Amino acid sequence: MLRGYTVIDLSSVGPASRCSRILADYGARVIKVGPTARKASVQIEPAYWSYGAGRGMQRVRIDLKAPEGRDAFLRLSASADVVIESFRPGVADRIGIGYADVKRSNERIVYCSTSGYGQDGPYAQWAGHDVNYLALAGFLHCSGRRADGSPALPGATVADSAAGGMHASIAILAALLRRGATGAGAYLDVSVAEGVLSLMSLHIDEHLATRNEPGPGSNILTGRYACYDVYRARDGKWLAVGAIEPAFFANLCKALGLEPWIPHQLDDARQDEIRAALREAFARRDRDAWVAELAPASTCVAPVRAITELADDPHFAARGILAEARHEEHGSFRQLGAVLAGGDRAQPAHRVPPRSATDTDGVLRGVGMTDPEIEQLRGAGVVE
Repeated sequence: MLRGYTVIDLSSVGPASRCSRILADYGARVIKVGPTARKASVQIEPAYWSYGAGRGMQRVRIDLKAPEGRDAFLRLSASADVVIESFRPGVADRIGIGYADVKRSNERIVYCSTSGYGQDGPYAQWAGHDVNYLALAGFLHCSGRRADGSPALPGATVADSAAGGMHASIAILAALLRRGATGAGAYLDVSVAEGVLSLMSLHIDEHLATRNEPGPGSNILTGRYACYDVYRARDGKWLAVGAIEPAFFANLCKALGLEPWIPHQLDDARQDEIRAALREAFARRDRDAWVAELAPASTCVAPVRAITELADDPHFAARGILAEARHEEHGSFRQLGAVLAGGDRAQPAHRVPPRSATDTDGVLRGVGMTDPEIEQLRGAGVVE
């Protein structure tokens, strides 16, 4: 779907790298620009298997702080469609590769700056990671509690992946659509914390409209009612129940022999009793036995899968979610493929390049640099 678009990604990990992974899975040509070896300590080097192991991407190493490196980058971005950066706000402008610098030679560029808190405002220069953005924007407060009463950490990097990576990719795609109609490029200020606000909109809007105080157990989605919870099966594995609609709750109660509780689904005074009844019922059989009976019966029951179970899940296998990859040192392995709707799931096996390998020569030749020019930059330590 994005074949023919060129994306330059200046990040190594985090929300921006999540974004470029999505764009690459949709067919965009993604060029990852990283520092040269002598400057590599300024960026985290991700594990060989992470972020799709570079599947469908090219790699260039440029010293962006050197004037020649900055000029090489600007030459590269002059023919690109998208630039993604995740430096601390103000850094890209300071070293001469910000939006204004790129726009001088490329009016149509879509330039996306991803940061924790946005490019301006009192928190703009704060350092942060996933848990910080989830904390600031209310996600952790509405999460379940640990034994000591503290908010539980989520099982995925929700802020990096959804509030950051998906947020950025949606904004980029919208900007590209507008550019197709008007010819105008765009500057996108992607704040991960504001992406979390978007994810929390049901709770935030409830409070703004009603002055209710959302939190653990305050409504049906945060554990107020027994019909939306998790329960342990006989084998110690867990089942997720999401029977919000009365018809689904009635189906569940009938299947478990708990028909008397059907009229009391949202009766606050009876929730402890309903939970106890559900716990007792689910404890009679193993998880997968319950799933085989209940999941097809319109009860909104699903297994709580461990990561180790996902690769062998028959539904995901039938949907073709896994791709093959091979690393010269670590051998063959499977990885999550292009699973978002419209991505190409039938991709050939990906050969993971050695950490030291780059596509610098071919990429720079593609923007008109001659071999002597490239060799001069390499000799000066500006590119690798």
